[in-house]
Parts: sequence; structure tokens; C-alpha cells
Amino acid sequence: MTDAQHNAELLSRVALRDRGAFRELYENTSSHLLGGLMRICRDRPLAEEALQEAYIQIWNKAGEFNPERAMASTWMSSIARYRALDMIRKRRREVPLEDQADNIPDLSAELTADPRLEAELGRCLSELEQEQREAVVMAYVEGYTHSELSERLATPLGTVKSWVRRGLLALKQCLGGAAA
Repeated sequence: MTDAQHNAELLSRVALRDRGAFRELYENTSSHLLGGLMRICRDRPLAEEALQEAYIQIWNKAGEFNPERAMASTWMSSIARYRALDMIRKRRREVPLEDQADNIPDLSAELTADPRLEAELGRCLSELEQEQREAVVMAYVEGYTHSELSERLATPLGTVKSWVRRGLLALKQCLGGAAA
């Protein structure tokens, strides 16, 4: 049995409220999830809080996991990512925009939980125009809305929406061409 199959089986047992299975699932996956959350949050206490919130949600929603739709790690990474983005959005409302970091790190791994696509995604991101790359990363990794991007980048809303849309289409084409 592969790790992916084992984790899927653990999730099915967690859906039945098996605490031992939950403990084993946590031991098998928490370091990977925390690593991804650290790249998103760039703050260990916030990443740890997001991890805790994610596992609470995993416990409560394990019955919704469908191994035919996604791998367990992908499903769990998605939950963790959304928890982190929600927490970042909440924090952003509490901190003025001008006080936030302006760095956009290499976050290609954040956009996918599938490590096989990580290098290809990084390559595809590097091929985007700088404005498109920044807009896509800020929207889908850092959780900015189109309106927040418009304000943050001092660019009209329609332009920001176009950058994101064109960037996503280019990524889809690049990744689709790589998979074919």
C-alpha cells in the first residue's frame, strides 16, 4: 500500500471518528502541511495556528473526502491553504497595506499540492509577464482580491482582472502542453 493509499484509508477511518487513525494521519502529514503553510504565511506562529485550524476542519469534514476526486494529501493541503489564506486576509484587515511586505517570493509550490508539477509550474510562472505573475501569485497564494490587488498595485481594476485572467490562461496552456 502506498503512502497516498494509506492516508486515504486513514481519512476514511477518521470519518468514523477513529482517534488513533487521526493521530497517525497527523503524524504522517503535519510536517508537510506545516512546510507549505510556512511558505504561505511566512510566520511560524500563524502557520501553526492555520495547521491546527486545518486539522480541526479535516476531523470534521473527513467524511466528505472522495479518493476518486483527489489524493488525501491534495485534499488536506487545500484545506490547510484556505485556512492560511483566511487567516492572512483577517490579519491584513488589521494591518495597514503600507505596513505589509512587498516581496513576492518564489511560491510555485504553493499553487499545487502535487510535487510532480512543482518544477513545471515554476517554469511556467517564470514565462509570464511580470505583472501577470505578480497578480496571479498575489491573488492565489497570498489571497488578495481583485480590488485589493488594484489598490496594492495602484492599477485600474479592469487591468488587474485582465492580468490575472491572462496569467491563468497562460499557465493553463503551459501546464496543459507539458502534460500532453
